[in-house]
Amino acid sequence: MSPVHLEQQDALAWLHLQRPEAYNAFTREMAGELLEHLFQLRQDESVKVVAITGEGSVFSAGGDLKWVGSHPQGPSTAFHELATRVHLCITEIRRFPKPILAVINGTAAGGGFSLALACDFRLMAETARLKQAFTSQGLCLDGGGTWFLPRLVGLGRALEIAALDEWISAEQALNWGLVNRVVPPEQLTAETQSWAIRLAERSSHAFATVKQLLNESWNTPLETQLEHERQGLVRTVEHSDGQEGLSAFLEKRSPRFA
Repeated sequence: MSPVHLEQQDALAWLHLQRPEAYNAFTREMAGELLEHLFQLRQDESVKVVAITGEGSVFSAGGDLKWVGSHPQGPSTAFHELATRVHLCITEIRRFPKPILAVINGTAAGGGFSLALACDFRLMAETARLKQAFTSQGLCLDGGGTWFLPRLVGLGRALEIAALDEWISAEQALNWGLVNRVVPPEQLTAETQSWAIRLAERSSHAFATVKQLLNESWNTPLETQLEHERQGLVRTVEHSDGQEGLSAFLEKRSPRFA
């Protein structure tokens, strides 16, 4: 069985993390396959939205420690290899020009927690839980956890999550701004499809431009960011989506993006 299963429903592509017997934990091969699917979906014009979820009752438990423990060159080499692959996935998710939803169907821990944080939006079952899990084992967060956490919840809350490593309920995750929506587990698929429909109706070019600007904004001086925004605005105005949007506004109708 493939560790990552791709399923397409109209404009929505699902990426199912598919190692339920191992709590959808990542091996080097699983991370490589996820990356290959992301590259494929980037080029597929029929796909407008991507959703990442887990098979079974868990989203992902992060790195597969049994795989790490069995590595012939020891855990240090194993973590180096695994983190390298996973971090390529995280980088691709942040550069990905289409919306990516983390559909958190169950526990997201360790690298699974970081993977969810890397996505553009997070939809969470009210029965699911989050846990960074690294520091309880004397380890450092990876998968971008130290980058995403303070940007989502602030430095103080990020340090609390890192230092205490307590379970975070769905309600708490929503209150802290870690996730966008919390729904009953039986409504999670329908909620994902609803988001996908709304996102697919909007301008993909505008989304990609704004996502890139937001990614750059953390380390860019205001004057430089303003110039990047000016250039982005001109690019979107010249694009067919921008022209359609302006025409629709002037004609008092809803835009029909290609």
